[in-house]
Amino acid sequence: MDSDLTFITNEKDKSLLERFKVLIKDTRYFDVLVGYFYMSGFYELYKSLENTEKIRILVGICTDKETMENIEKARLNEQLNLYYSYSEVKEKINGSIIKEMEYSDDNHNVEEGVSKFVEWVKKGKIEIKAYPTENIHSKLYIMTFKENDRDRGRVITGSSNFTKAGLKENLEFNVELKNPSDYEFAITAFNKLWENSVDISQEYIETIKTRTWVNESITPYELYLKYLYEYFKETINIDQEEINTPDVPHGFMNFEYQREAVSDAKNKLEEYGGVFLSDVVGLGKTYISAMLAQQLDGRNLVICPPILKDYWESTFQDFHVPVIVESLGKLDDIIEITKKREYKNVFIDEAHRFRNESTQTYEKLKQICWGKRVILISATPQNNTPNDILSQIKLFQKGRNSTIPNIKNLEKYFNTLQKRLKGIDRLKEFDKYIKIMKDNSKKIREDVLKYLIVRRTREDIKKYFSKDLTKKGLKFPDVKTPKRLYYKFDEKTDFIFNETINKIKLFKYSRYTPLLYLENPIQEEEIGQKNLKVFMKVLLVKRLESSFFAFKNTLDRFIYSYEQFINMFDKGTIYISKKYTNKIFDLLENDNIDEIMKLIEEEKVRKYKINEFRPEFIEDLNNDLKILKEIKTLWEDITTDPKINEFIHKLSTDKILKENKIIVFTESMETAEYLEKNLKSMYKDAVISFSSKSGAPIKEKIIENFDPKSSKPKDDIKILITTDILSEGVNLHRSNVIINYDIPWNPVRIIQRVGRINRVDTQFDKIFIYNFFPTVQSNEEIKLEEAAIGKLQAFHNILGEDASYLTEGEEVNSFELFIRLNSKEVIEGEESEESELKYLSELRNIRDNNPDLFEKIKRLPKKARSAKIHSVDKESVITFFRKGKLRKMFISNAESTKELDFFQTAEILKSNKDTKREKIGQKYYDYLDKNKDAFKSSLVEDIQEVKTKGGKSSDVRLKSLIKAISKMKGFTEDDEEYLNKVLILLEEGVIPKQTVKNIIKKIGKENNYLKIYGIIKKNIPETFFKTPSSELPGQTSGPREVILSEYLIKEG
Repeated sequence: MDSDLTFITNEKDKSLLERFKVLIKDTRYFDVLVGYFYMSGFYELYKSLENTEKIRILVGICTDKETMENIEKARLNEQLNLYYSYSEVKEKINGSIIKEMEYSDDNHNVEEGVSKFVEWVKKGKIEIKAYPTENIHSKLYIMTFKENDRDRGRVITGSSNFTKAGLKENLEFNVELKNPSDYEFAITAFNKLWENSVDISQEYIETIKTRTWVNESITPYELYLKYLYEYFKETINIDQEEINTPDVPHGFMNFEYQREAVSDAKNKLEEYGGVFLSDVVGLGKTYISAMLAQQLDGRNLVICPPILKDYWESTFQDFHVPVIVESLGKLDDIIEITKKREYKNVFIDEAHRFRNESTQTYEKLKQICWGKRVILISATPQNNTPNDILSQIKLFQKGRNSTIPNIKNLEKYFNTLQKRLKGIDRLKEFDKYIKIMKDNSKKIREDVLKYLIVRRTREDIKKYFSKDLTKKGLKFPDVKTPKRLYYKFDEKTDFIFNETINKIKLFKYSRYTPLLYLENPIQEEEIGQKNLKVFMKVLLVKRLESSFFAFKNTLDRFIYSYEQFINMFDKGTIYISKKYTNKIFDLLENDNIDEIMKLIEEEKVRKYKINEFRPEFIEDLNNDLKILKEIKTLWEDITTDPKINEFIHKLSTDKILKENKIIVFTESMETAEYLEKNLKSMYKDAVISFSSKSGAPIKEKIIENFDPKSSKPKDDIKILITTDILSEGVNLHRSNVIINYDIPWNPVRIIQRVGRINRVDTQFDKIFIYNFFPTVQSNEEIKLEEAAIGKLQAFHNILGEDASYLTEGEEVNSFELFIRLNSKEVIEGEESEESELKYLSELRNIRDNNPDLFEKIKRLPKKARSAKIHSVDKESVITFFRKGKLRKMFISNAESTKELDFFQTAEILKSNKDTKREKIGQKYYDYLDKNKDAFKSSLVEDIQEVKTKGGKSSDVRLKSLIKAISKMKGFTEDDEEYLNKVLILLEEGVIPKQTVKNIIKKIGKENNYLKIYGIIKKNIPETFFKTPSSELPGQTSGPREVILSEYLIKEG
C-alpha cells in the first residue's frame, strides 16, 4: 500500500515507521527533535539509517507528572528559573536513559540497536544534545535529501515520540509537510535550538555502557552480591536501627540478636498484620515480645497457658509495658474484656495449640484477634500438616484474599499442598510421606513464612552474632550427645509386657465411645467420640511406658469406670455428655487424670435407653472389662521395678549425676510422686516434685533453687522431678542435667525441656541429657538398642494409624524416633534448617568493611547480567524477578524451566572475586523469555472456593442461602448492605468454619427469611467486619521486573 500520505496515524499499513523507512533510504541528514527519545524507536529504524551521513538528535528534559505539576505552579508564581545548568541537564538525561533501558524489550534486536547507536556516536555519525529548559515538547522529524534529489527534504510533525509505540503501535496523528517553505522553516528553527543546546553524546554513551544492562563489565561476583542486595534490600540495615527501649530490667543483656528480631518483627507486623516469633527454645522470645510491645502503640493483650501467666505478667512489668495477661482456657472472659476495652496488639504464647480451625476454641480466638496486630509465639508453628500454619495465619489474614505476595488464596494454596499427602499410607509408605512433608514445609517457608516469621537457631546466633556475645563475655554451652539409660526387663517381665501389648490391641474403648454404638448414630458427634477413644488409648500407652506404678493406677481407674458404666447400663438407662471431649486435651497436657475421669463419670447431660444401642455395645463393654482385669492380673505378680532400680543405680555411680543439680521430666504426675517418694530415702528433702497440682510455694522454692536470677537464691534442692508443666517459660539453668524418665514421644518436648537450661547466660560449659529406654537383658549395646527400638515399635503398633497422636502430630517411625531422641542436632533445634543469615551476614560484612564495593553493587542497573562457567548439565539462564514485594527465581535451558528458592539461587550465583566473566551466549534471550513466561504464569491466581470432602462446604451453603433471601422483599437498605458485607466476608474466607457451621445448624429447616437474617446477624460477631491491619496496598503491585540474569556455560 502507498505510504505517501499527508496524515500518518499508525493504522494498518499507515505507520510512521513504514513512512520513515521509505523516506530515509534517500536521506543524507536526519534531524530529530523530541521530548522522548527511546532506544526502542532507534532499533526499529537503524537499518534504514545505514546510508545516512549524519543524525542529529535533540531531546527535551522530561519529567514525571508530579514534577510537571509543581513546575506549572511555580511558573504561575514566577518562582522558577526554567534554565538548567550543564550538570543538571546531564543528570536528568542520565535518569531518563536509565529508566528507559530498565523497561526496554528483552531481545537481540534491542541489544543490536543499542550497540549500533553507541558505535555511530563514537564515529560521530550521531550527535545528541539536550535542550536545557523544560518547555520543549515538540515532535519534529526533518529529512534532508541528497543533492539533486526531488527537493531539499521533508518534515514530519505531530504526536509521535521516537519510541516503538510512537512509531507503530499507538494511534497517533502526524502530518508530512512537503512544501519547501515548511522544510526551510523547520530546519532553521531546529538549527537555532541545536546551537543553544548541551552536547550529551559522550554522557549518553557512558550512561548506556556503565549504568544500564548493556554494561559488559559486571563480574559474576558482583552479580552474586547484587542478588543478595536486591533480595535483602528491605532488611539489610535493620541491624543499624535504633530500638527505643527506655525501660529494661536490671541486668538485662539487651542482645543484638534480640534487638534485630524486634525490628524485623515490627516491619513484618506493620506489613502483614501478624508475625510469628519462632526462635528456637531458649533465645528469649518472651523478652523479644516485651521489647516489641514497647515499639507498638495501643493496648497489649497476652494469651498464654495458665502456668505461664505470672511469668508473662512479670516480664512485661519488668519492661514497664502495660498489659493484660489471660489464660488460654478463658477465651470467653477475654471476649468480654475486649468488648469493654480496645486492644490493638494480641500476643499468643504456644500459638501452635490453635492448629485446628474447626473448633470452638479457634472460633473464639479469631474473634479476639481479628482486626488487631497478632504476634504468635511458637518455636514450632508447623508440627504436622500444612494446615497447621494456615489456621494460625488466618487469625490476621483473609483466607481467600490475603495480602501475602502472590498467595492471594491461602486456602487454595495450602489445600493443594495437603492433597499431595492424600492416598499415602503413613505406615507402609513412611519414607515417601516424610519426603512430601519436608518438601511441603520447605515450600511453605519459601512462599509464605519468609514474609511472616522471625526465626533463628542457636547456631545462627553463635555464627552471626558472635561479636555481641563475646563482648558481653557469654557463650552458649555445648550440648553433649544424649546418653541412653536402658532399663532391662527380665524374661518374666518381658513376657508380661508383650502380653499386655497384645491385649491392649484387642481393647475397643467402648466405655468412652457410647455414641458410636447408637442404632441411629449422631453424625456430628462421631469425631468427638473417636478423638476421645484415641486420647484414652494414648493415655494407656504412655502410662505403660512411664512407670509400672502409674500404669497400674490407670488400670484401676479404667476398671472402676467400666464397672460403673456397665452397672448403669444394667439399670436400663445411660447418661452421656459430649462436652467433656473438648476439655480432654488440656487435662491430658497437665496429666490431670482424676479430672478426666471426673468429667467422664459425672457430667451427665443426655439420657438414653439401652434399646437405643446396638447389641454389640454391651458385648464390647464386658469384653473390654475382661481384658482390663486380665492385664491387672498379669501385673499383680510384678513387684520389682527395673526402671527405678536403674535410675537409683545411675544416681549413685554416674559422676555427672553425682556432682550436679538434676531435673527429671516425666509426663505422669503419679510417676513424679512415685519417684519423689522412692528417692526421699537417699536425698531427704533435697528432692522435690512439681505438677499441675502443686501450689505457688513449691514453685517459688524451685525458682529459688534453679533460677539464677532469683532474688532469694538457695541451694536446698538437688533433684527436681516435674511434669512438662515446667518445660516452658521457666528458667532452671542452675542445673545442667536433664533426665527424660519417660520417652518424650515428640522430639519437640525434649527441645522445650532442654531449653530450660540451655541458656546463653548459664554458668555451665556443657549440658547433659539422659534418656530412658525399655529393653531386654543383654550385654551387647547393639542388641540393647535393637530391643529398645522394638519396644518403641510395640507402643506404635497399639495405636496403628493413630500413632501420630502419641507423637503429638510428629510423623516419625520407631527407628527414626530413637535416632532423633538421641541426636544432639535435634535437641538443640538445629535440625536441617538453612539460614538466610549466612548470606545476609556476608552482605553486611561488605557494607561495613568495603563501602565502595557496596555502593557499586547498590548502583548496578536493573536487568544486570553476567556469564560464567558452571557445573550445569546444559547451558542455562537463571533470572531473578520482582513484582512489588514478591520475589521469584527461575532457571531455563533448552529442555526445561524450573523455579528455584533463595538458597538454590544463591548457591548457583555464588562466585568469588576471581571468577571470570564469560561471553553471554546466543541463546540468552531464548532462555530469558522462558523464565519470563514462567514468572508470568506463576502470578495467575484467582479467589475460588476450596472444595471440601463430601459435597458443598458450609461457606458455599450459607452464601447460596444469603443470595436467595436477598431477593426477598421486606429488607431495609441497611439489611441489604449487611447481607452484602457477609457475602464478602464469606467470599474472602474471614468467618471461621465453626461459626458458619453453627449458623447453618441453627437455620436448619427455617423458611422465614427474616428469621434467617436474624440468626445470621446474631451469630456473626461484629469483630469480623473490621478491616484487618494487614490490608495495605502494594504487596504485589507494580510492574514485573527482571532484576538480574546470569548465563551459565557448561564446564568442559
